[in-house]
Amino acid sequence: MRRSMLAATIMVLAVLVAACSGGSREASDSSAAATTLPKGSEPVKLDPGRFTTEIDNPYWPMTPGSRWVYRETDAAGEVQRVEVTVTDQTKTIMGIEARVIHDKVTLTDGALVEDTLDWYAQDAEGNIWYLGEDTKEYENGKVTSTEGSWQAGVDGAQPGILLPARPQPGMAYRQEYYQGQAEDAAQVLSLDKQAKVPFGAFSDVLVTKDSTPLKPNLLEHKFYAQGVGPVLVLTVKGGASREELLRFEAP
Repeated sequence: MRRSMLAATIMVLAVLVAACSGGSREASDSSAAATTLPKGSEPVKLDPGRFTTEIDNPYWPMTPGSRWVYRETDAAGEVQRVEVTVTDQTKTIMGIEARVIHDKVTLTDGALVEDTLDWYAQDAEGNIWYLGEDTKEYENGKVTSTEGSWQAGVDGAQPGILLPARPQPGMAYRQEYYQGQAEDAAQVLSLDKQAKVPFGAFSDVLVTKDSTPLKPNLLEHKFYAQGVGPVLVLTVKGGASREELLRFEAP
């Protein structure tokens, strides 16, 4: 899951107006900020000594024991419950000790839809790196697919950036790369939007647009509130789903 085109940008701006309000530090296709963050299939060489499992990036701090509960509603009105928990477990990937995050998706009757372990670590600059995931999709209690699973350093898979340390409008980066399986990318749109969800109202929200060449007609907006993490996800092209934060618990 459970991570530019002019026409899409026009639609994006319209959705932002409807979903949130605030300042006007928007990204434009011609003003992308210069960055050394990885893109596409670019290989990276990471120094394990510069990484930590203590993830304190203000846009998504991940203290063990933290838990987020979301409600995801699709265009047909079907509702799913998404629960994300920071565990006290770690996994070593490419020599880097990564934090294990548990992501579980269920239907309203409790039936399991998806169960995923994500692996994240933070570098010395404060960038959160995405090092892979072990994901399973379920139907009637049985695993039906593990598509989308990947691990950095295995079979050509490359780590990516979940969130940059110092995001700026226009900054673009890959989130993951495993050819044909996981090729998500993101671009920062704004740092000063507002978002209102059942958990609360937030200002100075980071907004990214997320896409993948594996599903070229799909485009999402993700909203990150400082001190909390993701609070809202909107599908703005290729669907009409809305995922909003219901509860957030920090230890």
